[in-house]
Amino acid sequence: MPSISVAEVKPGSKVSKDIITPLGGTLFTKGKVLLPRDMEILEAFLIQQVDIQGSEEDAIASEAPAAPLKGDAKKGTASSVSSVTRSSSQLHEEYDKMLALIKSCYSSASAAILPIYDLRSALEKLIVHIKDYHVLNFTPRALNDQDYIYHNAVLSALTSYKIAQWCGYPQKEWLQVAFAGLLHDIGNAKIDSFILQKPEPLTLTERNEVRRHTTYGYQILRNVTAINEGVRLTALQHHEKIDGSGYPLRLQGSQIHIYAKIVAVADIFHAMTLERVYKKAQSPYLVLEEIQKEGFGKLDPTIVQTFVYKTTELHNGTKIRLIDGRQGEIIFSDRSNPTRPLVSVEGRIINLAHSRNLYIKEIIT
Repeated sequence: MPSISVAEVKPGSKVSKDIITPLGGTLFTKGKVLLPRDMEILEAFLIQQVDIQGSEEDAIASEAPAAPLKGDAKKGTASSVSSVTRSSSQLHEEYDKMLALIKSCYSSASAAILPIYDLRSALEKLIVHIKDYHVLNFTPRALNDQDYIYHNAVLSALTSYKIAQWCGYPQKEWLQVAFAGLLHDIGNAKIDSFILQKPEPLTLTERNEVRRHTTYGYQILRNVTAINEGVRLTALQHHEKIDGSGYPLRLQGSQIHIYAKIVAVADIFHAMTLERVYKKAQSPYLVLEEIQKEGFGKLDPTIVQTFVYKTTELHNGTKIRLIDGRQGEIIFSDRSNPTRPLVSVEGRIINLAHSRNLYIKEIIT
């Protein structure tokens, strides 16, 4: 069937050619059967014409779900749900063990004593469940602002491992990158806890002392075996910036180790989305937008682009809560605006790219 206006398209029609947004993103792919809600999406993106094929009846039949099976099929579904729940529980159990271990490590790190083989064993057990870890919607079971540093360490380890995977780095590097994320702030073990937990703004002297956690971290890790130089350099360099505006050495571009570039992105994300004594947690979607801005001169742009793209690559139907308290679900993620998808809220389609006063506050798990 030739191209027709959106006004003439009826639910059940099958798309015969990819539908492209005005900005060049693929809205619907060839073969997609248009549902009633898709009509609103087409209008939201100001699509004027679409190519469809076949009859409505054939299109609907091609997408109609198969009749439910009896007996074992139902058991299989229940078994699948049970398996997902069990897997998620195992991730949380290993996370809690890792959290307790890294917490105890901070107590001994000031004396340059790290149980590195215990850390490696615990990290490997945690990584076994990495497939169940989703950066945007994973929430530790026991969160409190006093333990921010330890949660940031474990979450940065998991996220750094994911980024290394997504960016296509050699598999042999992934665990070391995770180690870099886990130990990047270990230098804080030598900072007075009063300063780290201080709810009021820090003095200039206190801020300078906090900045020394990078050099303290490198000193702690300098003679530790079973980690490579990239892990040690990450502790030193994770606050360096591509344009040379970071600290402690004002390094630029290729002078910064790739592990440090990866961990910098993970660290910023979790530092801003975790609750702290002196700062409230921010919306992960707004944080992603801040990281995107930092990709212009401050952070590695390739790592930033990959991180934002992959973390927002959520399935349609993901439940969300907007900043105004309303709940809804993601119905389409436009790759040109990955942090501002189309959402369905109270029976209405909202394009967050056009409603800048609204944004996703959190994913409902």
